[in-house]
Amino acid sequence: MAFDSRLLSGIGVLSAVIEAGSFVRAGEALGLTQPAVSRAVARLEARVGLRIFNRTARSITLTDEGRRFYEAVAPHLSGIEEATILATGAKEAVQGRLRVNVDGAFGHYLLAPKVETFLARFPDLSLEISVRDRMGDLVADGFDVAVRFGVPESSALVTRLLLETRVITCASADYLARHGVPTHPKDLEQEHECVLLRDPSSGRHFAWEFNRGEVVIPVSVKGRLLVNDTGSLVGACLGGQGVAQLLQLYAQHLLADGQLVHLLSDWSTETFPLYAYYHPAKFVPAKVRAFVDFVLELVSSEPWRTLPV
Repeated sequence: MAFDSRLLSGIGVLSAVIEAGSFVRAGEALGLTQPAVSRAVARLEARVGLRIFNRTARSITLTDEGRRFYEAVAPHLSGIEEATILATGAKEAVQGRLRVNVDGAFGHYLLAPKVETFLARFPDLSLEISVRDRMGDLVADGFDVAVRFGVPESSALVTRLLLETRVITCASADYLARHGVPTHPKDLEQEHECVLLRDPSSGRHFAWEFNRGEVVIPVSVKGRLLVNDTGSLVGACLGGQGVAQLLQLYAQHLLADGQLVHLLSDWSTETFPLYAYYHPAKFVPAKVRAFVDFVLELVSSEPWRTLPV
């Protein structure tokens, strides 16, 4: 079969639409009008014999068939990009646009404060950071890489463990002066107000447990404040609303300067993992490799595991 350049062009337009989130923004990125983008997608749908997008007046979303089609072709697009870089003799060139899906705690407390270093290192790269409470569909949403907390679910994505940070139970000195210091995890069930963090997968708050060696104690905490982001969780804890469970990576400096007090330190061996996710491919794009390596630098250079217990 003869090579169909129009098919490859249509797939390129499809990728631009998925990354941009609309026909209009894809057209702006490609230098095309919105009708031209729409016609290119329509030709691609006719060529492959399926409807790729659900279209409404306000939004477009991939159909199930469209998502499966894009999942199949996306690795090949990355391979074409990598082959082009290889052909120019610049195998390690880090360039273009990198779209990153990140957990709020990682994005706010670790990545954003250090991102200038990354971008200064790679002047031909532009970076888009999207903070989301759930990873969602990395392919359908047009992301190159994700960095998320929690145990990975089964998927075709490549996963790489970056860090295991401890879960630290904290409160402000003002709160403790008013309510006393808990001496055992079970004290939190009856005597203390806790600030709760919503689990986006269940809609309920994350369960609390305390670990000491092989001993694990689940604790049924209560609290009148439920939040869905780490910034609010930290702010409420600092403001004296109650006891909170924070990750060591963003609690450490607050403990070191006395803004928060580490509670039940002999029951704080529980850890929470941080993973990178990216598309499987024979050649991982240089920009993805560079970003993952940079994140590894960040987490290895910080004293995440040095907090005294």
